[in-house]
Amino acid sequence: MYELANMTWEEVASAVSQGITTAVLPIGATEQHGPHMGCGMDSAIAQTLCHTVAKDCDVILLPTLPYGCSLGHSHRWPGTLALNPKTLIDVISDLGDWAVASGIDRLVLVNGHVTNAAPLRCALEILRSRHDNLMIALVHTAQISQRVKEAHHQDAEDWHANHAETALMMALHPELVRNDKLAEADDPDRTEGCIFSHPVNRTSLNGVTGYPSKASAADGEQLFDWMCADLRELLIKASNEKPPLAHSYSHSVLQQGDMEL
Repeated sequence: MYELANMTWEEVASAVSQGITTAVLPIGATEQHGPHMGCGMDSAIAQTLCHTVAKDCDVILLPTLPYGCSLGHSHRWPGTLALNPKTLIDVISDLGDWAVASGIDRLVLVNGHVTNAAPLRCALEILRSRHDNLMIALVHTAQISQRVKEAHHQDAEDWHANHAETALMMALHPELVRNDKLAEADDPDRTEGCIFSHPVNRTSLNGVTGYPSKASAADGEQLFDWMCADLRELLIKASNEKPPLAHSYSHSVLQQGDMEL
């Protein structure tokens, strides 16, 4: 397994020289997850999923980023440590620059927190325009495949700390789950029909959207198996993908001589 945090610079250089040039960056968040679950849930799933899958793939696993764009969780509940969107954009684009300097030419961002999506997409745009030879992908842990997405949305469209997330932590990180709090944790989705995107303090009584009381470790094991299988397939494809066309980002058609006047 190629885990960058445990590798020396010589080992990184050797891996790259052997063609291991796809890197995976798990990205999570530190935020409230209701009365029944620890604040590190999003980072835990991103880290555990990527670490498990990286064992079977020729990829370099980068250290997990444990902070994300969690502004929507408000100051109502203690424990959230959020980055501004522009900060997350800068962090990811800076890390991407350094990954390229180490020889990485494929970077897969594996995001474990829903509202990281917009700043991560912005960072993707910046990096692929800045580095002509870098291919970069954004994968959300809850949307790796249709079956994974359906499982996450089973009990709420605007889900959070719900059946799926609680089940995953029961199976993978039971130390993050307070079983004695499950019965009081359920809170319905109140966003149906809303035009505006409301912060969680105006949609949930306790920071939860969904029904964690219905979760079980068996449910989590099944869902995690799907997530691993589907992410593994994606990473194998990513490690072999080439751009449909080899045209340079930095030179116009006229400069390349591809078009006659």
